[in-house]
Amino acid sequence: MDFGVLIPLAPFLMVIAIVWFVSQARTKSNQAIQKTVQKAIEKGVELTPETVKALGVQPNHNPHKDLRSGLVLIAVALGLIVMGGGIGIADGDEEILPILAGVAAIPGFIGIALLLMHFFLKNDKTE
Repeated sequence: MDFGVLIPLAPFLMVIAIVWFVSQARTKSNQAIQKTVQKAIEKGVELTPETVKALGVQPNHNPHKDLRSGLVLIAVALGLIVMGGGIGIADGDEEILPILAGVAAIPGFIGIALLLMHFFLKNDKTE
């Protein structure tokens, strides 16, 4: 088998492996918390909000999540554009800037959409 094909795929495979590992760890942690809560309920222990918080259960509500994610994605897009300009200046290649600007459009537009969702839908979010 020719392993030379796997070398260019390594960064993409690593991203998949990292996401899989984090999701598996989170799943195991959630299962352990659920078992603990179930045993406490079976024994008749009263679960106060402080007890649930001590177990590590965190609310998923973060009103600034869209804002933060959008700003990070826009920063990534700007970084790609600057990188394209820097490569173009260093290499003398004028075609690289439009190419990287096109690549930067993907996270940039997603970031803009998240910012718009943050500002236009913030009245719909329950506090």
